[in-house]
Amino acid sequence: MLRSVTTLAALSLMMLLLTACPPKYPSCDKDEHCKEAEYCVNKQCQQCRDSKDCPRGQTCNKGRCDRIPGFCESNEQCPEGEACVDNRCGPCAQDNQCGTGSRCSGGKCLQPGACETDADCPENHECQSGSCVAPPPETAVGTDPCSKLGMSPLPTIFFDFDEFVLTSESTTSLQAAAECLKKVPSLSVRMEGHCDARGTEEYNLALGDRRSRSVKRYLKRLGVPSRKMRAVSKGKLEATGYNESSWSKDRKVVFIWE
Repeated sequence: MLRSVTTLAALSLMMLLLTACPPKYPSCDKDEHCKEAEYCVNKQCQQCRDSKDCPRGQTCNKGRCDRIPGFCESNEQCPEGEACVDNRCGPCAQDNQCGTGSRCSGGKCLQPGACETDADCPENHECQSGSCVAPPPETAVGTDPCSKLGMSPLPTIFFDFDEFVLTSESTTSLQAAAECLKKVPSLSVRMEGHCDARGTEEYNLALGDRRSRSVKRYLKRLGVPSRKMRAVSKGKLEATGYNESSWSKDRKVVFIWE
């Protein structure tokens, strides 16, 4: 009798020890045997039971949370030209799916100033290398005052980002411009300072003014009378750029004969 009781006690102790020891990971009997944010499914630890256990934008695939192909929450997460519609990247159907300032053309979102054909551009503009640009004015040969003197037309002066300091290339161009301006006493010029579209209107008007005045000061140092020059700012009024390449073409001072 005593021997039976001892055997029964030993068996009970063995069962208790077996119950207290959890299965070896990744085997499991319950969620507590798994790592944090894992679940015990069919006695195996895995990331999810179903898609409800996965982060937004992922789906449960055989116990693993995988990213949903093409899932998005904003257009910035989609490839260039696609729109985020119902949390999926794909072709656009209307302008308001492309974001502020952009438009939908042939299923593609085009940024301001971007184009694929001339039809995507405003009137009197044409599509060149993916950007809408105003075509050069049609000027009769020899009518430019500098051309009549056998000199190069007045240049466009470009600036670095957020700068109004003249580059060495600009000063070289302005030296030739100064010679022409001094030889055409009957005409004057308007120098228009331009900026790219980034920043506030007030800031860009001030920056455009500094750029045009910087050109005027340099030409004055080269002997061009101040009365022949008028510095004005257009700010970002005529900016058409939408990326660094096109923005660089907006940062300029242009000469207009008056």
